[in-house]
Amino acid sequence: MPAVLPRMLAAAALTACAVLPAAPAGASETPVCRSPKHPMLAKRLGHRIASALEDRTGIESVAVYDRKRGVRCGVLAGRHYDSASVVKATILAALLRKAAEGHRPLSAAEKNLATKMITRSDNRAASALWRSVGRARMARFLKRAGMARTVLDPAGHWGLTQITAADQITLLRRLTAHNRLLTDKARAYELGLMHQVIASQRWGTTAGTPAGVAWHVKNGWLPRRGKDWRVHSIGAFTGHGENYLITVLTQGTPTMAYGVETIERVARAVHGDLAPGTRASIPGGLPDGAAETSDGSVPAGA
Repeated sequence: MPAVLPRMLAAAALTACAVLPAAPAGASETPVCRSPKHPMLAKRLGHRIASALEDRTGIESVAVYDRKRGVRCGVLAGRHYDSASVVKATILAALLRKAAEGHRPLSAAEKNLATKMITRSDNRAASALWRSVGRARMARFLKRAGMARTVLDPAGHWGLTQITAADQITLLRRLTAHNRLLTDKARAYELGLMHQVIASQRWGTTAGTPAGVAWHVKNGWLPRRGKDWRVHSIGAFTGHGENYLITVLTQGTPTMAYGVETIERVARAVHGDLAPGTRASIPGGLPDGAAETSDGSVPAGA
């Protein structure tokens, strides 16, 4: 179904913690972004996001939060998606919280698994850390983090955790500002790993990142029922006077590359409006010859 603006805004169900309230039915002229400090910027950004999504195949959710300018954006930000590998950022955050509660640093083995899980999206490492954290502690972390709409898979598949764009922004907000849930050292550690993602996985919300701004990204890509792709990207952008967050979740795209292109259209719109006139440090796009295969976050047949 084409992702045209009237459908997105009329159907939006957005949570209040990081994005806008739901738009009333028929509010096709209402921008998807607001800011008390910069209303014109927010209006322009809303139109640019809508233009980026216009006529795209599939369903897309978008959430944006800019601390510096007070801009909040949301399109279907409360809609649930299979998490695929983006949940690995949550697994690591929960592990860091577990270690803090035990008044200990991560062990060498945990650090090794965390590095593989985030920088290479290694699934065996993710499964090991998922088991180490445990379902009960994971649920407790989600509650304390304020990620109320994130739902763990009843069968225990971490890649089928049901996530929303709004809750992913909530996680990124925890990672990019001082808070009681995660220590500053823990936050810096996770963001550092998200900045070391291997080159072939640096697509998505990083596309168009302004020069001088540090990017921190985690992506997920998963086809189900044959060719029904879920392609997601969450990113935090800090430094050089900036501190803003972007989440784009997609479902029903015909190919992985198509989903990546949709995400990067939104990312370029956001980066271009929040930091106009700056050179992009990451062009975006999948590497040439990249195979369109699942990230393996869900077992075959699950």
